[in-house]
Amino acid sequence: MPSKSILEQKQAIVADLAEKIKASPAGVVVNYQGITVDADTKMRKALREAGVSYMVMKNSLTGRACEEVGLGDMKQYLTGMTAIAIGGEDPVAPAKVLKEYAEKIESFEILAGYLDGQVVDKETVAKLADIPSKEVLIAKFLGSIKSPLYGLAYALQAVVDKDGEAAPEAAPAEAAAEAAPEA
Repeated sequence: MPSKSILEQKQAIVADLAEKIKASPAGVVVNYQGITVDADTKMRKALREAGVSYMVMKNSLTGRACEEVGLGDMKQYLTGMTAIAIGGEDPVAPAKVLKEYAEKIESFEILAGYLDGQVVDKETVAKLADIPSKEVLIAKFLGSIKSPLYGLAYALQAVVDKDGEAAPEAAPAEAAAEAAPEA
């Protein structure tokens, strides 16, 4: 049986991990077997830049932390060489970065994830990764709002242009009509 100090250390690790999971909107569990050091370094850098925490931890500790936050179903995916990526503000960031590496490296595999307190399977994580970034979604939304306004502006400009063209043609005819009675 482990000593009291080792148990306290493990409990602190589990509590810290549980707090990180609880505070995050989403996360992904992967099997990192077969990734090279170079690819792992690049992936970790990409995850850091996206505001994602990536940890390799014993499956038993990760499982306990997941149980503490109500994600007990995650334990079924914690077999083999697993790591967990915990998202920051952007809930799709962990899925996006890890899906990119899962497509590049044959043995690297997304196992499952969690989103808003619910365990999701790898297909849902893949769908989450396919969602455009927040900036792209905002740009598309603004473009969809702007498009009808541009159409209205073009229609109004066409009416103004049409009235503007008709007025100069009518003016000489009116001038001729006014000039005739004077003569």
